[in-house]
Amino acid sequence: MQHVSLGALAVSRIGLGTMSMSDYYTGAGDDDAESVRTIRRALDLGVNFLDTAEIYGPFTNEELVGRAIAGRRDEVVLATKFGLVAHGGAGPNTLDSSPANVRAAVEGSLRRLGTDRIDLYYQHRVDPDIPIEETIGAVAELVREGKVRHIGLSEAGPETVRRAHAVHPVTAVQTEYSLWTRDPEAALLPLLRELGIGLVAYSPLGRGFLTGTIRSADQLDAHDFRLTTPRFSGENLDANLRIVDEVEQVAAEAGATAAQVALAWLLARGEDIAPIPGTRRSARVEENAAAAAVTLTPAQLGRLDTLRPAVGARYAEQDLARTGI
Repeated sequence: MQHVSLGALAVSRIGLGTMSMSDYYTGAGDDDAESVRTIRRALDLGVNFLDTAEIYGPFTNEELVGRAIAGRRDEVVLATKFGLVAHGGAGPNTLDSSPANVRAAVEGSLRRLGTDRIDLYYQHRVDPDIPIEETIGAVAELVREGKVRHIGLSEAGPETVRRAHAVHPVTAVQTEYSLWTRDPEAALLPLLRELGIGLVAYSPLGRGFLTGTIRSADQLDAHDFRLTTPRFSGENLDANLRIVDEVEQVAAEAGATAAQVALAWLLARGEDIAPIPGTRRSARVEENAAAAAVTLTPAQLGRLDTLRPAVGARYAEQDLARTGI
């Protein structure tokens, strides 16, 4: 697997998001043994960039990743996140990026992951009540102590990124980026390139939609997070199927799967972008990793570039309000 540089951090060209193994999506938590096999298969294929967070579960996903990488820690570039769990009492889904909470969060993550250092430590969402300078200053202390190697931000707006980077170099910003979520191209990606910061693209397969395997909301169970998002609801989902149909046409021409085409398009956007498609199955890891060898023609890339925008917001209103701050 080819490596790329996110700032000063080298990672596999394609990573693995582990969230869906434990939370949010249909089937999460149903087969931890297969999830562990999936992570280990990823490492066998050279996919060394693993992404988790304390909120996933909460906590259980980090424990799962810790079991999967036991004995193989040095093969892994390990990323996790803080800031969506308030350890002082309010608990999960509460923004808290105070220095005290950062300290509590990192100690818990290190314990659950069974490691002495985190390679890339993200603020999961910007806390509007805590100046970003205070938060990054606290994480910088962890860098000096050796508990964190690199600092990241997730779903932060350009001005926040610039302010954070002035306190301590930011290695990567994670945000949703795919054929149906191209928002970063307007302002965030140009800024990251100006500052030498890498972009980690989560949900590069449109939360599974761009694989072509989801044709109806009836395929999702009642607790699936995607049912809360406008893009997966009613007429919006039906309209967005036209995007998938066009991706599948390109895939047929390229001799690849729809998922591989969606990833290959993203890889073609630049050498400073690392997608982290999520899956619970080893066969999907193999399929996604093979996307690194898919080369799309200029004509195919042009067709994908001009796909119609997705219909509907990518998050429900209350969740969208926590992005781009």
